[in-house]
Amino acid sequence: MRLLLLCLFLLANLLAFVPGQAVHAQGDDQMTPEMIDGQSAILIDGTTGTVLFEKDPDVPMYPASITKIATGIYAIENGNPDDIVTVSKRARGEEGTRVYLAEGEQVTLRKLEYGLLMNSGNDAATAIAEHLERSNEAFAEKLNAFLKEKVGVTKTHFTNPHGLHDPDHYTTASDMAKIARYAMKNPTFREIVATKTLPWDGKEWKTTIVNHNRLLWDYEGATGIKNGFTDEAMHTLVISAKRGDTELIAVTLKASSKQATYHDTMSMLDYGFAHYETKKVADAGQTYTMKSVLPDQQPQIFYTDEPLFVTAPKGETLEAEAAINGDLIVRGDSGFTATLPLKQKQQPVVHAAPKPVQQKKVSLLPHYLLFSTWLLLNLLLVAYTYLRVKRRQKERLSMQARLHQMHRRANS
Repeated sequence: MRLLLLCLFLLANLLAFVPGQAVHAQGDDQMTPEMIDGQSAILIDGTTGTVLFEKDPDVPMYPASITKIATGIYAIENGNPDDIVTVSKRARGEEGTRVYLAEGEQVTLRKLEYGLLMNSGNDAATAIAEHLERSNEAFAEKLNAFLKEKVGVTKTHFTNPHGLHDPDHYTTASDMAKIARYAMKNPTFREIVATKTLPWDGKEWKTTIVNHNRLLWDYEGATGIKNGFTDEAMHTLVISAKRGDTELIAVTLKASSKQATYHDTMSMLDYGFAHYETKKVADAGQTYTMKSVLPDQQPQIFYTDEPLFVTAPKGETLEAEAAINGDLIVRGDSGFTATLPLKQKQQPVVHAAPKPVQQKKVSLLPHYLLFSTWLLLNLLLVAYTYLRVKRRQKERLSMQARLHQMHRRANS
């Protein structure tokens, strides 16, 4: 009986320490911070950036070698992969994980990027930094500006390209998820972090390097990305996985062991894939015409310059319609809603022809009345004057007749 119990105990411990086993059921129904060993963690949709789970995601933490995610994407976007890099004494002497570069060895930048992201070579990181910006310190300044401007992180400050401990070298789970999401949009970066093994023919080291991210083998749909460790940061991991059209990114920081990072990230990914999916709600170039409420205004035309996606509960039936303010409103049958901004197409300004000024019709009746009155008054005045003159002539004639009669009487 004791032997049987001992065997069962050993089997249980073996299963607990094999990545990809016995943890897939966790998180299917619920996900709580207490389930995560890491002190800070986050799960996002890699396409939309939607946060699906978080545990203290904005607390500053030491990243260790997941710093190399930022170094890698910076080198890919700002360097020529065919450049020949000459390894310096400083790069050759970097402590920690290396790809054993020799001082003076000449290596292509592309090869260093594989050594950086697959085998976590600190010497490769310094060689890259010195080639692109002359020193680790100058590279860190450029890298911080790049992350702020291109990625939009706000709580990250790196002092070196590799992640070896420095009190001023820190990030957050939220920022690392954003950095990983940005990096995974680059096909070259995606190819490197998904590569499992690669022959390495160096001046001092000839081998086949094996990607340090064991989940590339042990988790269904894993596509990257990078793990890390220092005594101060403890164990860190950023992992991405894709199933169907849905790609998720999980981050855990300051976990107690490498196995705990695998447990944390797989639990978050299981939860995400069980409950959510990425759905396209509009194609690139799709237009929406909104009629204006004002009769004299032109209809407003909105469009998409790229496909639009939402992260919705799994199995949700979605409908999308444009609002008059230029947003695309997405609604699901269970009450799910999401709002996505649309671009507004500039309409050509059409100047309407000026309306002809209508002459106001003036009535002539008052003029006729005024003229008639004036004419009548003048006629009356003429008649009055004529009658007055006639009366005076008559009076004068009468007076003369009387005087003539009086004269005749006097002579007789």
